[in-house]
Amino acid sequence: MNRKTKRFGIGFILVIGLAAAWLHMADKNYVYKALYHNFADIDDHLIFHQRKIKAADEPQPWPLATNYNQLTLPQELQQLHKELESVAFVVVHHDSLLYEQYWDGYSEESLSNSFSVAKSIVSILVGIALKEGAIQSIDQPVGDFLPDFREGAKAKITLRHLLWMSSGLNWDESYGNPFSVTTEAYYGSDLKKVIRRLEAVEEPGQAFSYKSGDTQILAFVLEAATGQRLADYAEEKLWRPLGAEQKAEWSIDHPLGNEKAYCCFFSNARDFARIGQLYLQKGIWQGDTLVSPEYVQASLTPSGLTDANTGDPTRHYGYQWWLLPDYKGQSIFYARGILGQYIIVIPEKELVIVRLGKKRGERINHHPAEVMGMIDAVNQIVP
Repeated sequence: MNRKTKRFGIGFILVIGLAAAWLHMADKNYVYKALYHNFADIDDHLIFHQRKIKAADEPQPWPLATNYNQLTLPQELQQLHKELESVAFVVVHHDSLLYEQYWDGYSEESLSNSFSVAKSIVSILVGIALKEGAIQSIDQPVGDFLPDFREGAKAKITLRHLLWMSSGLNWDESYGNPFSVTTEAYYGSDLKKVIRRLEAVEEPGQAFSYKSGDTQILAFVLEAATGQRLADYAEEKLWRPLGAEQKAEWSIDHPLGNEKAYCCFFSNARDFARIGQLYLQKGIWQGDTLVSPEYVQASLTPSGLTDANTGDPTRHYGYQWWLLPDYKGQSIFYARGILGQYIIVIPEKELVIVRLGKKRGERINHHPAEVMGMIDAVNQIVP
């Protein structure tokens, strides 16, 4: 080894050592995990600690439609599934399972990360807590539940501001930056510390700005309001009452820790369809009102706030649900995750579509192109 090579090797080791020391002192050791795994995956329940959500004692299997799995999907939809690496596709029509297809070894029992579909689930849980009186009003200040929000500019933030993604907090919704707060929340081990560091930098309730932190705060509000862990509350008030056939899981930041509420609810396509069916039925399941119809309607009403990115009125988002209020004459709403996880509801046809997979396509006016592609394809074959 010549002297120049030796100096380079020593310098490289020194740089690595200094970087490691900085990461440790800056409390950013989560970066190692983020870099190792590179990007989020639908099977990340294998790398995180999980909190189990039990299936119903008396599961309610979907009735099978008379023409179950006899439909032929349009070729363009099959091509879309191939290109975006779908692992599950389910269609429920008139409260019956009409069609299902699975790929890449996944099945009706396989767990898959729903990513930000979890945000819509958290919104439902807020509605349940409101119906049961644990929360008095969505216009309550967050400070009624969380001490860190009782003073200063953060004291102005209400639950409605969080539901509308209009908190005004300085959350950086960046997925590719290993140093962003979103990456730390996903790969780190202390969600409460992440939330405590947030500061109010804009007036709440003025602009829609998509921030996963807003959903995480809602989860901490729910825990304070109900006295239960988020997954336990979901199990008791939502998952088991819906007659879920399979257990679910919710990722937590450390053993016995807190749920990553803005993402990381794991289930299968059949049981995810229950979420869409519940809202199709305006919060009523098997005759029981789980969420009030008034809250469901409010959830699916556009906020009308200025979109921070475009400056236009927000017509595409309600209480943590995405909205297509006038798509070819249909009023459609859906939950979505970053890798193309969707629970799509078409009320006019009593349709629920669930797609789980590994990739998503390009966006068109706030909405991924494949969402419209799936809607169009299913509309072709379902009268």
